[in-house]
Amino acid sequence: MAWRCSLTGARPNVANTVSHSNIKTKSVQLPNLRHKRLWLESQQRFVRVRLSARALRTVTRQGLDRFMAEQGLRLRDVT
Repeated sequence: MAWRCSLTGARPNVANTVSHSNIKTKSVQLPNLRHKRLWLESQQRFVRVRLSARALRTVTRQGLDRFMAEQGLRLRDVT
């Protein structure tokens, strides 16, 4: 399973860890992903999604229907 947010598309980031002696070591910064069951008001049912914590905060404020409409997503893009 890919480390990818279903709603925002957040993916892992490759970064350099730089030591005091300026030696660079590759490291991977993974998104903070969560499995959640969210209520989809338009269809009156729950939907299981894998989303980042940042996307979860936005969905909590706006609602899943409004968030998907603003992002131009359909239900099959999310699940």
